[in-house]
Amino acid sequence: MKRTLLGLATATAVSLALASSAYAAGKLNIYNWGNYTNPVLIEKFEKAYDVEVTLDGYDSNETMLAKVKEGSTGYDIVVPGDYMIKIMVGEGLLAKVEPNKMENFSNMDPKWVDVWWDPGRSYSVPWQWGTTSFTVDTKVYSGDINTLKLLFEPPPELQGRINMLNDMNDVINAALRYLGYPRCNGDKDQLREATELLLKAKPYWRTMDYSIIEKLTSNDVDLSQSWNGAAMRARAQRPSLAYAYPKEGFTGWMDNAAVLSDAPNMENAKLFINFIMDPENAALISDFAKYANGISGSDKFMDPEMLSAPEIVMPADAPTPDFVQPCPQETVDLYNKIWTRLKQ
Repeated sequence: MKRTLLGLATATAVSLALASSAYAAGKLNIYNWGNYTNPVLIEKFEKAYDVEVTLDGYDSNETMLAKVKEGSTGYDIVVPGDYMIKIMVGEGLLAKVEPNKMENFSNMDPKWVDVWWDPGRSYSVPWQWGTTSFTVDTKVYSGDINTLKLLFEPPPELQGRINMLNDMNDVINAALRYLGYPRCNGDKDQLREATELLLKAKPYWRTMDYSIIEKLTSNDVDLSQSWNGAAMRARAQRPSLAYAYPKEGFTGWMDNAAVLSDAPNMENAKLFINFIMDPENAALISDFAKYANGISGSDKFMDPEMLSAPEIVMPADAPTPDFVQPCPQETVDLYNKIWTRLKQ
């Protein structure tokens, strides 16, 4: 089993690797998004460091945050989205493990180092990054798919056949984009207009669910708000699906591995953070969930389909993804009111 330390062709390096493996023996508890972790990656880490890994899943950043804030979860690693990293650092929930001083940090793509949610990378490393848009069956609808109009003013063939994410930010921000308004918008008149649009569109939606792949591959719906990797996995089972790059814009995001400040297995957690910055290991993450990662050189080890998939490689004329920063609390409160009304 390949290990980064063994790449140093000296007896000293080998002895250090063996010592590290012996030291690491124990446990590691990971709390990640559901259906998002390659079992092969976990097996490789377990064998390399003699660590027993347990894995639990969540369906949203907010679910994860609520669980972590309860305290004494027993988890070591979490995988928050970009904006949630910022929030958790501010609340003292993440350990400053300094990935930027680890051996494999040199593999990180420079464009993902000085990010707004963790400048210089003192708390987190990339897990995967992607976009949030929607995917549609082109056999059911043959028109232009690159517009948010399909979500909010759908043609007859899509009415009642739409799944929206059960995600406050993704749904409300899509409505604001369609209306031409900025995200994290505290303008009450503009939010009122967005609320009216959402309530008018809701009867056209069949479900609001995170189970994108299942909804699409079972033919339960013909259009679903979607993350690009989930769209690619669904297309493998339903080839007529196509991922949209709406002209009004769409969300960009990055999920990041981080260590909880009360992690019971702190040293093993640090080993895991360094481990996933190895290009071969980052490729395992991407091959499973079908998203790009932030590690240079990982493309050499990826499934070749990833390098040309339309869900991963954006068209030249697609808008630049919009990485939305955390909203001010007063705006969050307004979003919550809209969401409560929409879910009634």
